[in-house]
Amino acid sequence: MPVAPQSTEDLHQRLGVTLDPETLVLALTHRSYAYEHGGLPTNERLEFLGDSILGFVVTDHLYRTYPALTEGDLAKMRAAVVSTRALASVARTIRVGPSILLGEGERRTRGADKDSILADTMESLIGATYMEHGLGAAHDLVHRLVVPLLEDELAMGAGTDWKTFIQEAAANGSLGGVEYRMESTGPDHDKVFTATLVIGAVTYATGTGPSKKEAERQAAARSWDEVKAAAEAAGTAGRA
Repeated sequence: MPVAPQSTEDLHQRLGVTLDPETLVLALTHRSYAYEHGGLPTNERLEFLGDSILGFVVTDHLYRTYPALTEGDLAKMRAAVVSTRALASVARTIRVGPSILLGEGERRTRGADKDSILADTMESLIGATYMEHGLGAAHDLVHRLVVPLLEDELAMGAGTDWKTFIQEAAANGSLGGVEYRMESTGPDHDKVFTATLVIGAVTYATGTGPSKKEAERQAAARSWDEVKAAAEAAGTAGRA
């Protein structure tokens, strides 16, 4: 059995669940590591199980919490909160990445910070919690770590084309040209980008991410309320 890295020692505390060492290691074993070490068991079966449990718990919560919403609206909310991007954000918050057992190739390409790997590992940890402690513990884990994303505008708007919204609002309100001023830090293989939205002469919010596209998306999402208000104010002034 592979040995879990030292960083798993406080992962239990961040999860709020204690797992048997063997179960925890299985939940953290990516297929790239398993392949390089002679075909060890991977976390994919636990991921499959955790995906179903996650979907059930979130669906149950939405059904009970929002009785006035249609099936279509509930489905959209569920899709946003269980998306790869949303689950990866949860995994980053509790620092799952450094504990994932990855093959050499994935380590070199920053696999521990890839949305897909982080999200899959988060689902496997949910599955492992269910297997060891039952549905009640898995339910509590999802409610503690995932359900709060329903109140997170960035998470819920993961599939929203914020940049297009900004462009249209700026045009409708005659606010001026839209520009994303970009900065980056870190070495070429591990850059972090910061984008600042500027419309006309007004500077709005900033966003950060591992790519220019993600940094711009976050800047647009965080600026939306202010840009929308500015566009509406400009439209009202124009009609006066």
